[in-house]
Amino acid sequence: MIDKTVRRFKIKKRIRKYIFGTKNCPRLTVYRSNKQIYSQLIDDLTGSTLVSASSLSIVERNSKKKTAFKTGILMAQKAKQVGITSVIFDRNGYLYHGRVKEFASAARIEGLKF
Repeated sequence: MIDKTVRRFKIKKRIRKYIFGTKNCPRLTVYRSNKQIYSQLIDDLTGSTLVSASSLSIVERNSKKKTAFKTGILMAQKAKQVGITSVIFDRNGYLYHGRVKEFASAARIEGLKF
């Protein structure tokens, strides 16, 4: 039986074969722990992080989904400040459901295109 971390790693490798970020259209990757959610805009050509946002900067205590939504809004605002409007979304092996979906929908609402 495969445990969930091995399963997620296999999915992540399969996805990353096709997803590649550049400076004009970086890769928006999401990592979620049990309590927090973290995101980065990554330029894979240089291997550098352009913008990052996490739920640690949100002071209000909300449900995990609401926190993920607010983190998505924060990420989109930071990306706009740098001049990035379109990204490639990397769900990092997680299912597109729950907190990951809330994060992505908030980023789309705020103006990121992917």
